[in-house]
This record gives sequence, structure tokens and C-alpha cells, in this order.
Amino acid sequence: MDLSTRETPRTPSAPASPLRLAVILASNREGRLAPTVGNWFLEHAMAHEEFSVDLIDLAQEELPTALTSDPPPALERLSPRLAGADAFVVVTPEYNHSFPASVKALVDWHFSEWRAKPIAFVAYGGMSSGLRAVEQLRQVFAEMHAVTIRDTVAFHNVHARFDAEGRLKDPAGSDKAAGAMLDQLAWWGHALREGKAVRPYTG
Repeated sequence: MDLSTRETPRTPSAPASPLRLAVILASNREGRLAPTVGNWFLEHAMAHEEFSVDLIDLAQEELPTALTSDPPPALERLSPRLAGADAFVVVTPEYNHSFPASVKALVDWHFSEWRAKPIAFVAYGGMSSGLRAVEQLRQVFAEMHAVTIRDTVAFHNVHARFDAEGRLKDPAGSDKAAGAMLDQLAWWGHALREGKAVRPYTG
């Protein structure tokens, strides 16, 4: 028998455990649309078999913008949830050509919690669909050694996209985009989690 051509039997691998996905509502503004957009996206995330979902609503947290040696009480709740997440989705509007200060405060109070983890975005706004906020967040998260997902779900003229009950009026395209983005996020989430288990990230 030619041993050079003999195949090594493969042991079936155990099913991967679900990825822990933290969905972050970035807006804390009065009259915000974040719950409407966020609820739509949560339905997709919770239906995706690769994820277990944790919602972090920054309107319910008090994070000061002044960074001090005396961490605010909110970090006792938020930091373990970020550290335990395998992946993130930031649901963000665009404020004055950029993203809300609330999400920048969340980023700046943390560092290791973001490293070598994938981050995707759901954006909403007017003519720009919130995409200018996303492009700036990509630069911020790159500094945190995070991996941002290429595909983004974006809502153009968001106020006209949802009805009075918070339902998306024309869901087909957005539903497809959400599914594609979550599939990409799952691939990166598993790849990075498994990679770090073999070789811890040292960046």
C-alpha cells in the first residue's frame, strides 16, 4: 500500500457554540429612531442561528466624556458585556456629518474589549444614509485593533422608511442586506475566535 496516498481519517468536529453578539444602539438623543431601527435589526440577529444576542442601549447608560482614573459606575455593567462579546453591531445615526458622542465615549472607555473582534454597522439618516458616520467609525475601530465588516445595512431617508407601528414599509432589500451582513459577521466571528484560541492576539 502506498502510504503517501493514504488519507488520514477525519474526526467530526463538535458544533461551534453560538457567537455572543453585542448590538449597540448608539443614539441617546430625545426623539431618536434608534429603537425602531434597532428592533428591526434585532429580529434578524436573533433569528440567525450563529448568534446569541445582547442589546446595549447607550440611552440607558451614563458614560462621561471626561476620561479619568475614577471609572463611572456604568462600566461595571458595560465592560464585562463588551469583554464577553465575540462580535458587535453598532446601530448608528449620523449627527452633523459624524457619529454620536455616546458611542465615542463607549469606545474610549475601553480598549482590550474591542481587540481582534469583528464589528458591523447598521446606519440610518437622510440623504447620506448615515454612511459618513460609519466611515469615521471604521477609522476609530481600526485604532482599537478591531476588524470592521465591509457590508453595511443603511437606511436612506429613514423617517419615510418605517410606518407608524415601526414596521419597515419595503423590507425585501433591507432584509436581504441584513442577512448577508450577519453571515459575513458570523464568518469573521468564528475565524477570529478560533484563531485567538490557537494563538492569542498580541497587538
